Amino acid sequence: MPRPGFDNEAQVLDYMKKIAVGRSGFSNFLALEPVRCWEGEAEILMEVRPEMTQHHGFAHGAIVGLMADNACAWAASSAVGDVVTGSYTINFLAPAKGKRLRSKGTVVKAGKRQVVVRADVWSESEDADPVLVAVAQGTIVPTGIDTAPQKAAA
Repeated sequence: MPRPGFDNEAQVLDYMKKIAVGRSGFSNFLALEPVRCWEGEAEILMEVRPEMTQHHGFAHGAIVGLMADNACAWAASSAVGDVVTGSYTINFLAPAKGKRLRSKGTVVKAGKRQVVVRADVWSESEDADPVLVAVAQGTIVPTGIDTAPQKAAA
């Protein structure tokens, strides 16, 4: 189930960098880095900066939630096109103590009106194994808007 209107993952990643990150003030500010976005799967990286932490120095829960939300939405978009989040539920499992966060989303079921997705968020450091810090499930809603690049007529 590749994203409608795209021939390969490289095209989708380029689109995500230019549009989903480049045109989103918040995603651009956070410097989200799309790693994968194809066939119902998404992976995103983000360096944790001091202004993203809470009073103990861990990544703030809102930042961890954002990573789960985006992994769910981007995985859904790779299957059905343009989407918005309808809802998500997150369970925090451990403090996000690392220098960066990695989130991975996987489509559970894609329908015409909603896409159910699950996501995992890990905290990563150079000197330790990744730690699973949160799991989430989202209900993502297709917008019906065609955002695929228009191909030139032959």
